[in-house]
Amino acid sequence: MTALIAGLLLFLGPHATRIFAEGFRQRQIAAHGLRRWKGLYSLVSLAGLVLIVWGYGQARLDPVLLWQPPRGMRHAALLLTLIAFVLLAASDSPRNHIKAALHHPMVLGVKVWAFAHLLANGMLADVVLFGSFLVWAIVLYAVSRRRDRREGTVYPPGTLRGTVITLVAGVGVWLLFVFWLHSWLIGVSPLG
Repeated sequence: MTALIAGLLLFLGPHATRIFAEGFRQRQIAAHGLRRWKGLYSLVSLAGLVLIVWGYGQARLDPVLLWQPPRGMRHAALLLTLIAFVLLAASDSPRNHIKAALHHPMVLGVKVWAFAHLLANGMLADVVLFGSFLVWAIVLYAVSRRRDRREGTVYPPGTLRGTVITLVAGVGVWLLFVFWLHSWLIGVSPLG
């Protein structure tokens, strides 16, 4: 569990600078340049991700059951992860109605993804992993929306084409994960 927690700190720490240390972030970018900041940010985040994956795998070898989720929660998680994948696709698809309306669909996608996994899993490692991401995403979304209002950020309006591309991409990647990638990468089939 120690490696999982260390990984979460390394990964979510840099991702929380916009929440807790915007001034520090801006000073580092001004002093060292955006490219160097992004490089260091990426290296620390990658180290954290590696530790998360390894630590979560280790924690699953000695599981601590907190509760047994009802079987129906797997179905709810499948539906929620579909929504999460569409939200993730909306963050990178240009001019879609989802991003125009929600402004930060990637953060919302992480929120929905984490919540879905909390519903379907009752092990301590799951609560630590997905609970951490859920709390981070809730706080980041609130801070990001507040910053948008303060700075008068305007998001471009969506188009039908952009929205259709977003939906097709999100559903397509979700299908790949459900039927193949989740089992291959995580070792567990979301279908049961």
